[in-house]
Amino acid sequence: MSKSVAGGVRPGVIIDIEHRLLKQLIVGKQKVAASMFDELDRELEGDANKLDIERDAVLERLTKQIQAKQVFEAVSAQLITTVKTTLDNQLASPELLLKHSGINETQMLMLEALHQKNIDLNRLRLLITDLPWLCRDLTNMVNSPTFRHKRQQRSDIKVTDIKLVLNFIGVENLRMLIPYYCLRNWLPTGHANLLWTTRKLWRYAMITGIAAKALAQLNEQDIALSYSCALLYQLGASVVLKNGAKVYESIWGNWLREASASRDKELYDAVLATEFPAEDVYQLVLLHSHQLNWQLLSLLNFGESELTKVQTELGNHLSYSELSTFGAIVARASCFAKVMMLEDMRMIDAKEKRLMYDYYELSEQEVIRLKGQNYRKLDLI
Repeated sequence: MSKSVAGGVRPGVIIDIEHRLLKQLIVGKQKVAASMFDELDRELEGDANKLDIERDAVLERLTKQIQAKQVFEAVSAQLITTVKTTLDNQLASPELLLKHSGINETQMLMLEALHQKNIDLNRLRLLITDLPWLCRDLTNMVNSPTFRHKRQQRSDIKVTDIKLVLNFIGVENLRMLIPYYCLRNWLPTGHANLLWTTRKLWRYAMITGIAAKALAQLNEQDIALSYSCALLYQLGASVVLKNGAKVYESIWGNWLREASASRDKELYDAVLATEFPAEDVYQLVLLHSHQLNWQLLSLLNFGESELTKVQTELGNHLSYSELSTFGAIVARASCFAKVMMLEDMRMIDAKEKRLMYDYYELSEQEVIRLKGQNYRKLDLI
């Protein structure tokens, strides 16, 4: 790529490469193992595999019966249209989405506090106490076998007091862990239909976050702010997917119960075999996710936050060269994460990889630093 093109308006080839990964995250059928130190939805693996097997068996039977196949195609099309119409109506109202997004003012106040030079631990503790799921996650981590050896005295005693939990974790680790657990809360966890999608999106988000942390450290920028911005970059996609899963499962479940009550086996099989409309939801993610990243934060009255400003840049600027320091760090980290995951999937060649690095102006030193990071585990101090 010529020097003049680097950082300018994104060329079509760059957009195509980026969309290629997003499509694989949402639509691709790869089954991936859970990673990091607390596995996501491990208990759902059996349900997800059972659902896949059941649907495959029904579809195989339907393809052998012309009339049943016609019923399936008609019913499935109608069900998916209902899901899409409901989702479109929801996405037209960010205010409505906010209620189901999993993000609230308390989380934003915490994320804001984490990149302040001097963290007020008492205030942070009060904010954490308002979020029972976060108290549980932090407490469970401190009492886990992998963390207990860090406690010098009485490591066999379970810690329950949140003040002690925070003291054991330490300020620098809290800067990493709180955004980590917030991201997990935004993702569409608990949905068998999106188990593999959630794990892939989780891995992409964490690679981006760890890469942003490394780039900020290398370039002597605010590490906590860069890391939080990188994880917030996945908020919009997570909300669209989470709502998509809820809408689909609600409508699909109602139709399945009605078909069962009617004792119409063809209708029941047709509903059962209708999969989550991943391709349609992927298109909605492309259309809405980057705008929702900052719209949802603005609706919480954090429009002037540095966290929101970075998401606004990433959602609205057409070229890399227009981004601020922190927006550029997130963009470069995201670029590296996309290339790394596409390489794992063997879906990018050397020329395309070079184009990505050139456009986002990743220096040789930065690439070396990024390749040296541990992306399988969130390293704590």
